[in-house]
Amino acid sequence: MPKQTARSLWAARIKQGTAAGGAKPVARPLSASRKAFSGVVLGIDPSLRGTGIAALLFKPPAVARILASETVRPAKEAGLPECLGAIAGAVQRFIETYGPEVVAIEESIYVQNFRTAQKLGAARGAAIGQAALKGLPVYEYPPLRIKQAVVGYGRASKEQVTRQMSLLLGLKEHLPFDEADAAATAFCHAMTLGRSVGS
Repeated sequence: MPKQTARSLWAARIKQGTAAGGAKPVARPLSASRKAFSGVVLGIDPSLRGTGIAALLFKPPAVARILASETVRPAKEAGLPECLGAIAGAVQRFIETYGPEVVAIEESIYVQNFRTAQKLGAARGAAIGQAALKGLPVYEYPPLRIKQAVVGYGRASKEQVTRQMSLLLGLKEHLPFDEADAAATAFCHAMTLGRSVGS
């Protein structure tokens, strides 16, 4: 049997609706029996040097509306503690300003470089920690699932995601890539059943 790549294995798991290595559902399409989500979702696309954050308001049956978005870009000379502090501070500010009912965050992607994986995990931790301190539930979504929910294609490019989010949110200008990804994560949560972090 030919060796499968991590990407092909992950794609197969998403298609089957199972989490990595487990039998729990990652996300399922919105069913007619499920009540449409109403409220504010804070979407986060974590990265040490470019975390995207977006607060989306959902009021069915109206289309989602973006309340605010931001890309957290610490100074180039900033060390790890300063970067994590900037991420945590921005997430805290968004939570206090827009009062989300839930936080949706992009799940970690497979990376071969250990140091890169460490930094990405630290960025996720800074964001998730702030949500936990505020008592908010946190749901995570794989990148493929987010793109499927927004674009209808799990391999969509960043440009396609940005264009689609502009259409869905009725924006005249495209959001920056990281903010569009964060908005797409929030949109994915409102449209699907998710898996809480740590479950």
